[in-house]
Amino acid sequence: MHNELPSDRDLPSTFGKAMLLGAWVVGIALLAMLFSNYTERQHNPNRNLALHVASDGLPQVVLERNRLGHYVASGHINNQPVVFMLDTGATTVSLPLNLARQIGLDLRPGGMSKTANGMVQTWTTRLDSVNLGGFAVHHLRATVLPNLPGDQVLLGMDFLKRFELIQRGNQLTLRLP
Repeated sequence: MHNELPSDRDLPSTFGKAMLLGAWVVGIALLAMLFSNYTERQHNPNRNLALHVASDGLPQVVLERNRLGHYVASGHINNQPVVFMLDTGATTVSLPLNLARQIGLDLRPGGMSKTANGMVQTWTTRLDSVNLGGFAVHHLRATVLPNLPGDQVLLGMDFLKRFELIQRGNQLTLRLP
């Protein structure tokens, strides 16, 4: 009996190595997609809103509170998909400057505005339509803020005042008054 050193023939083939590497890459990509989907659901549990008819026959939209206690929901501005955060402290719909440009909104000087981050120069615009779960409001004035981070839209009272708001537990129901 003699001990020979391993040869290239004893090692996995190049094709086998490539298959193993490919399986790892696909596995990691699937885990990343699942984790991303999970974190997005945690931030925005209201991605697929729809009008429901309540027992009294009135249409309503029910929102779930996110893990931070905010009501965040997917919707549309001028038929473009956006993510809203309901903000009863905001007078108007407020958009970040980069999102307003992406949607193609006409901007007019709006002056100075006091925000949580201090005084900032703002622009104003008109929104043809704002839609949340099937509730649409047309011809709304909006404020465009250059320092609003991300691409989330603050859905203010110009939109919300048109609805009855009912909060129970972790749900907020919007209904026609």
